[in-house]
Amino acid sequence: MPIELDHTIVPSHNAVNSAQRLAELLDVPWSATGVGPFSPVFVNDGLTLDFIQTDEDFPIYHFCFRVGDADFDAILGRIRAANIPFRSTVRGPMDGQVSTAYGGRMMYWNEPDGRQWEILTVSYARQP
Repeated sequence: MPIELDHTIVPSHNAVNSAQRLAELLDVPWSATGVGPFSPVFVNDGLTLDFIQTDEDFPIYHFCFRVGDADFDAILGRIRAANIPFRSTVRGPMDGQVSTAYGGRMMYWNEPDGRQWEILTVSYARQP
């Protein structure tokens, strides 16, 4: 069996709201309560993001989701409908643009807790 990432813990100052918001943007299931203290977002059959409530400071986390073109359009539509600022580069101004670098499309947005989310259609980490 290949090694696969099953889940990761995502610290949050408002775990339930953060989990719900991400799940709604990605159009995936979530639960206000999961195993133990977690509010899980079920990204796919093999990956869960377990949001956990904390009052502690934490570093900026970056999570990237590779999606198909139709899902990219749908997620971007939900981000726009929610008036969430987004940008075309990992750092920089919220320019409301989508990058077409690396042979696909990508964009970034931030969560109020400081996390950085990214969606892309072609992985630049695994170029052919």
